[in-house]
Amino acid sequence: QVQLVESGGGLVQPGGSLRLSCAASGFTFSNYTMNWFRQAPEKAREWIAAISAIGPNTYYRPSVEGRFTISRDNVKNTLYLQMNNLKSDDTAVYYCAKSSRAYYSPSYSITAWGQGTQVTVSS
Repeated sequence: QVQLVESGGGLVQPGGSLRLSCAASGFTFSNYTMNWFRQAPEKAREWIAAISAIGPNTYYRPSVEGRFTISRDNVKNTLYLQMNNLKSDDTAVYYCAKSSRAYYSPSYSITAWGQGTQVTVSS
């Protein structure tokens, strides 16, 4: 079955960096767009970045563009999120998610979620 396992979260000071990883299994990783979402306390889950299977092309939420970089390694079946210049507003549980298609579109459905990894930005 499809499995997505995130890692790399933790506590970091404002202005610091973290790299999240998402190990994928149970499907042909290279064939699908992959995404990162996050959910802050008492807020709705929000999409933050995607990387298509074709290209690949990358897409970002405006609030993270220029600070976060999404990437993928199709040999290791792993998705990454490099987060730089972290702010307190970035504190959330971060989830990786598999799209239903190879190309990115916000209308395409998410067919699998990881369990999430906590990122806390605090001094």
